[in-house]
Amino acid sequence: MQTLLTSGDICATDADTIIVNLFAGVTAPSGATGAVDARLGGQISKVARLGDLSGRANQVLTLYPGPELTADRVVVVGLGDAAKFNAEIAAEAAAAGVAAAAKAGSKRAAIVAFGAGIGGLSPAAAAEATILGARLAVYRFDKYKTIRGEDDSEPELATVELVEFLSANLEKLSRGMAAGNAIADGVILARNLQNSPPNDMTPGAIAEAAREMSESEGLDCSTMDQDQMRAAGMGSLLAVAQGSEQPPHLITMIYEPDQAATGTLAVVGKGVSFDTGGISIKPSARMEDMKFDMSGAAATIGTMLAVARLKPALKVVGIVPTVENMPSGRALRPSDVVTASNGKTVEIVSTDAEGRMILADALCHAQTFEPDAIVDMATLTGAVVIALGHFATGMMVTSPELANRLSRAGDKVNERVWELPLWDEYEENIKAKTGDLDNTGGRAAGSINGGMFLKHFAGQYPFAHLDIAGTAYEGKKTPLWQGGGKGVGVRLITQLVRDWPGPLAGDANTAQ
Repeated sequence: MQTLLTSGDICATDADTIIVNLFAGVTAPSGATGAVDARLGGQISKVARLGDLSGRANQVLTLYPGPELTADRVVVVGLGDAAKFNAEIAAEAAAAGVAAAAKAGSKRAAIVAFGAGIGGLSPAAAAEATILGARLAVYRFDKYKTIRGEDDSEPELATVELVEFLSANLEKLSRGMAAGNAIADGVILARNLQNSPPNDMTPGAIAEAAREMSESEGLDCSTMDQDQMRAAGMGSLLAVAQGSEQPPHLITMIYEPDQAATGTLAVVGKGVSFDTGGISIKPSARMEDMKFDMSGAAATIGTMLAVARLKPALKVVGIVPTVENMPSGRALRPSDVVTASNGKTVEIVSTDAEGRMILADALCHAQTFEPDAIVDMATLTGAVVIALGHFATGMMVTSPELANRLSRAGDKVNERVWELPLWDEYEENIKAKTGDLDNTGGRAAGSINGGMFLKHFAGQYPFAHLDIAGTAYEGKKTPLWQGGGKGVGVRLITQLVRDWPGPLAGDANTAQ
């Protein structure tokens, strides 16, 4: 879908659909909505007074004008309570309006910047939210469809035109549009990677996607193969890969700012292209969802695209270990002991606790960049779904300040995180009988055990582990997400990078 910015009166647009908005309780709209209402002879005001349009968040009402407007339809979207309004509500409302236009067969829609003016958002923030919502509203993953039913029809909406009456605001709106498109492109890339079937989205294909994105966006990108990983002592990662015919890859993408960097953030994403569980094989029910076990990798690649477009002052290193976890005569066994690249030995209790094993060597690799902080994203445990459901990502973190930064970023973009403790007492759970570390830690505190394990491989660097198993591909549908992979993590980490104020306080990981 193409997005455009134009200056002028939205009533004079040649688009077939006009999309405006209304706060709850407003019966005499102003601004662009007021201008459209006047041209419609007060239709919007009338339906608001009658209660047919309450203005609740994401409520949509379509009106059909006569000769007073050239547009075929006017879509009015509720923004909810003005006292609770924010950029995320603006994005969802814009998505609801654009989705309604697309469903009605619109090919070109004109929309105002949701939240500018009485909404209190800056022109740039309003434009960013509006364009992000518009782009995600029409996302479909249908490249494998050859037979289309009514529900599979492609949206025909080809163009969304952001219309601004005041020419003085155009430069700010243009910046906001660029940011909205950058983040949308990152989320869409992540979703496309997530939704692809595992026979196509192999570890090699994930590496190729990272290389193609990096080349397109001007990022440095390198990939370690099995021989290089073996030379680096990455026995934990290689052990997971050994049961598959698909060779593993360790991908590194680097964004360097044009000016002196204000610091370095390392982002690590788990990339298990398909997880059977290995010898500790999973039940067959819903095993097809295990194609989403590379959601952390997808989010990392998508984040690097968004970062490359936004050009922040922070250096960002994206690292993706990617493997396929399969049973075979060569596969890892329960009771095997393997050695990670920092020298620690891992005793295998379950081959289905493989994500932390590939992350272990990737986190060691992240340390070589001497980052200000390391953040990993991984669909690591089913236990986090039991604890938090699908509304929050589990966060385990060694730095209170890093925790605060992630929490604030998550709240802004509605990719919320909730902290689980990494107290010393949990260390007992992951002590192994034969090796140094048990790769499961048992059922009790399952998600925390994963975080405690990973902490051993982050060195002295402030570290956050984000368990996205509950938020990566399941949950309540919204105007921004209608099913499949969500691209969760792209907006969260991108916001973290954009808001990064400088070095963290002296909080550090004390794991040895």
